[in-house]
Amino acid sequence: MALVEGCKHEIEVSIPAEAVAQETGKVAEQFQKRVQLKGFRAGKVPLSLIRKTYAADIRQKVAENLVPRFFDAKAKEDNLRVVGTPNVTDVHWHDGESIHFKAEFEVFPEFELTDYVGVEIPYTEPVVEEEDVDKRIAEILDQKATYINEDPRAIADGDYAVVSLESLEGTDDPIVSDEVQVLIGGPETMPGFTENLTGAQPGDEKEFDVTYPEDYGRETLAGKTVKFRVNVKGLRRKELPELNDDFAQDLGDFRTVDELKVAVRKSIYGQRQADAERIAKDRVVEKLVDANVFDVPKAFVERQVENRVNERLRALEQQGIDTKSFNLDWTKVYEAQSADATKEVRASLILGRVAEKEKIAVTNEEVDREVNQIARQEKEAVAAVRKKLQANGALDRIASQIQTQKTLNFLFEKAVKTAE
Repeated sequence: MALVEGCKHEIEVSIPAEAVAQETGKVAEQFQKRVQLKGFRAGKVPLSLIRKTYAADIRQKVAENLVPRFFDAKAKEDNLRVVGTPNVTDVHWHDGESIHFKAEFEVFPEFELTDYVGVEIPYTEPVVEEEDVDKRIAEILDQKATYINEDPRAIADGDYAVVSLESLEGTDDPIVSDEVQVLIGGPETMPGFTENLTGAQPGDEKEFDVTYPEDYGRETLAGKTVKFRVNVKGLRRKELPELNDDFAQDLGDFRTVDELKVAVRKSIYGQRQADAERIAKDRVVEKLVDANVFDVPKAFVERQVENRVNERLRALEQQGIDTKSFNLDWTKVYEAQSADATKEVRASLILGRVAEKEKIAVTNEEVDREVNQIARQEKEAVAAVRKKLQANGALDRIASQIQTQKTLNFLFEKAVKTAE
């Protein structure tokens, strides 16, 4: 056994002549049962003729059968955890003799894990102030607001202009809307709309340009100047509901405004705690990755790069972008993402080793809860969802994700938290 580089290994394997002869006989008999030669009934062709006529095919089949079998046996003998498919080279085989070949392959990395208990990280328990609760309550009131039609007059700052609009030029994707509300002077309203609609009245038609910033959220409009035709149809004012016990009761299982505020406070705290813990867990993993530097199989890195790219493509598709026409240069993609992907692979291996050392396992009940939740979301029978997840390998991924999360929880609990 020889270490070539990183996780690459190379071994030389010898297949005894006796095993080669025995396998050759079996393969020849298999050929005899299924091949047909002129002048012979099926299955009655002499073995000697079979061996002569199909010598090359028999040799190939014998090699296909024996090489993986003896490679696996040799790797097991040398206690090697092989990753991927070996590259077989230098095959030497003469009739009646043993087979010799070399195999180059990657192995699962072996590494000594440094101390992972008591990793020091900055962390502060989240705090929810009274103004945080008031702000969230105000958002809820705003969501429940109604819009009251106003008598025709000149549109002013703070009004909601009701307009129909269509883009005339400046964008490849036409924009057409029969009715849209535009908050005049609103923080999310493009200045072009505010400037040109202020003072207009219902019944007016205007044409004007709107320039979108470079970082605008809709990529097809970012940095562009679009010419619109806008018809003013009316104006409305926003009316917020009154914050009282009746409003709280309409929202849910609350009797009073105070009970609503308590629930809002708990919700904000839960969100902030989850965010703070996620950041802290990321910091623990970053420290462990920095402290445990070891080579990882290229096959793992390539798979992680592919996962990262596919995840990005799915996100683009959800935004309505057609990714089928993308002509990705995978060599450049790998070069650009291999460093981050390597760290992610190393992090995954470290977490797996921690789980192994701490005997962090996943129970059937934990997997069942996830499956039941997926079934509820997809509104399908639990048995059908489980069968589908098992068929595509997702059940194993779910178990792996649960184990990873439990391991992260363990590391966070054991970490030494210091002030931010």
